[in-house]
Amino acid sequence: MPAATEPPPTATDAGEPAAPRRRNRLRLALGFLPALLGATIAGPSPATGSATVNSAASPPANPEYAAARQRMVDQQLIADWRGISNPQVLRAMATVPRHEFVPPAIRQSAYEDRPLPIGHGQTISQPYIVAFMTEQLAPQASDRVLEIGTGSGYQAAILAGLVREVYSIEIVEPLAKRAAGDLARLGYHNVRVRHGDGYQGWPEAAPFDSIIVTCAPDHVPQPLVDQLREGGRMIIPVGDFGNQNLFLLRKQGGRLERERILPVRFVPMTGAAETRRR
Repeated sequence: MPAATEPPPTATDAGEPAAPRRRNRLRLALGFLPALLGATIAGPSPATGSATVNSAASPPANPEYAAARQRMVDQQLIADWRGISNPQVLRAMATVPRHEFVPPAIRQSAYEDRPLPIGHGQTISQPYIVAFMTEQLAPQASDRVLEIGTGSGYQAAILAGLVREVYSIEIVEPLAKRAAGDLARLGYHNVRVRHGDGYQGWPEAAPFDSIIVTCAPDHVPQPLVDQLREGGRMIIPVGDFGNQNLFLLRKQGGRLERERILPVRFVPMTGAAETRRR
């Protein structure tokens, strides 16, 4: 269940990203992004756990989509008013074919600066919010990540090239099946998709190095806290629709350190989260 959108960055209570913004990193990213367009990030090498780029797994390159993807990165992500600066995250955003994760009828809009409907009352998140949440996790090649709300599978595909394993849960069964099929078709073999209630997490695969939640409960689910490893990070929207904030949580000494970083608008978390509203 992906995010609906996020308010303009001029919102008065909008938080700054936790990572400092360094212009030299932006220049580095600009230098290598054009050469990577049209490629697809595949799963990590089983022997090393490091992410690799594999263009053979992707459909034939489409110059129109490649150009749109370049504009998305330049204008929506690395622009000063947005400030996404992690080179690996920028590379993932520049290579993953977002248009493959939206319905064919709206593929021409895939790289626009907004969320798009994917059916069943759900959306694919706006590119900026995908990049921002990914950057806040500070993903490492050895990480195992839990995603709550598979939706289209796009966020999982972005993570797949950055970490060792992605476990993703989707409560809407047709979306779970479609996302699993698309991810397999595009070569993202280090992503496991399950149909289920994300509130409960994936306990048999825990602990996770990080957890990303793309639907909003009104409180942080305790099962997710329990499944986050010591020193791990969770990024999660919390609150009622129209009054939500994105929180970055760090687990230290068995306790959660909370940082409010951005006002957002996400679709609500359903399932157990509805019956346990506070």
